[in-house]
Amino acid sequence: MDVITAIQKRRAAKAFDPQHQMSAETRRVLLENAALAPSAYNIQHWRIVDVQETRLRQAIREVAWGQAQVTDASLLLVLCADLNAWQERPQRYWATAPQPVQDFLLPKMDEYYRGKPQVARDEAMRSLGIFGMTVMLLAQDLGYDSCPMDGFDFDAVARLIHLPENFAIGYMVAIGKGMDNAWERNRLPSTDWLIKNHF
Repeated sequence: MDVITAIQKRRAAKAFDPQHQMSAETRRVLLENAALAPSAYNIQHWRIVDVQETRLRQAIREVAWGQAQVTDASLLLVLCADLNAWQERPQRYWATAPQPVQDFLLPKMDEYYRGKPQVARDEAMRSLGIFGMTVMLLAQDLGYDSCPMDGFDFDAVARLIHLPENFAIGYMVAIGKGMDNAWERNRLPSTDWLIKNHF
């Protein structure tokens, strides 16, 4: 599937076939390729919780307004960010770059983040946004439907997945075989959101 087709076909699925099982190989292809998404300073802030335990899925559903996608999807990902990833062995993010590039970028990265927790959080969330869109388009290409989700109690889910300190949850993505998700798409015309040069 080409990218334009994947974008056009992608919908936020509200119902999934609970009987469908995603193969381990498909899961691997999906996640390994999603990790090719760009991130600020190549930090790859994402820490993805693949929720496989049935009881944990049910517990998350209970704090997610009872939404069936949580338990019925073939794959439930909680997209988390390590807010301190910028300072954790940062040389590994540029290990394959030429030495002059490393010598320039590593100090710049430290300067950019140090003492600026809001900047670190904002960058991490942007990276999670890109990762999530990438994984949803890949899912579409692999014949799956998806649904980005933020309708849940973030603190409760953090407790359920034992989220470490200095990490944050961005959102969840449910992926599976969609059912009855074909209602008409509604998008604003570009005249409502495209601004030329300035407001």
